[in-house]
Amino acid sequence: MKKVISSIVAVGLSFVFGGAKVHAADLKVGDQAPDFTLKGSDGKTYNLKDFAGKQAVVLAWFPKAFTGGCTKECKSFQAESAAIKKFDVAYFTASVDTPEDNAKFAESLHVKDYAILADPDREAAKAYGVVNKERGFANRWTFYIGKDGKIVAIDKKINTDKAGDDVAAKLKALGISEKNS
Repeated sequence: MKKVISSIVAVGLSFVFGGAKVHAADLKVGDQAPDFTLKGSDGKTYNLKDFAGKQAVVLAWFPKAFTGGCTKECKSFQAESAAIKKFDVAYFTASVDTPEDNAKFAESLHVKDYAILADPDREAAKAYGVVNKERGFANRWTFYIGKDGKIVAIDKKINTDKAGDDVAAKLKALGISEKNS
């Protein structure tokens, strides 16, 4: 019994004094978005802080490359890229697949207008709270991040067939500025 109480106290103290981290499942509108450094399907590395003060960011997590729903979602982003590009925004889809798998996936879908980001170590996915504990893949959630790095919206109900169109509509609804034409 003494061991159990000691363990409980130790856990409690580590929580209190260990700088308790916000769990990504707890992320909400208004929170600072977790930084990420992820390799894209285009071979470039993307870091959230590179967009600070410059552009809003859309980060659309999906479960697994080369699967039905994820294929539909990424194709929709490509098909609606002109509508999304009207806004002053950098946009990405992201998964916990390897950079090599996502590069092949992007190539198979002829995705050239945006990068598919890879997070094989799941660090960014964990920070955003999207890792599905049962399956180990990312949940299909989209985060909208303002120029100030704060989350302005989180969409957890994604229609894969209309994902790109829905993102463009959401950017408009959020009042994200359009690019100067």
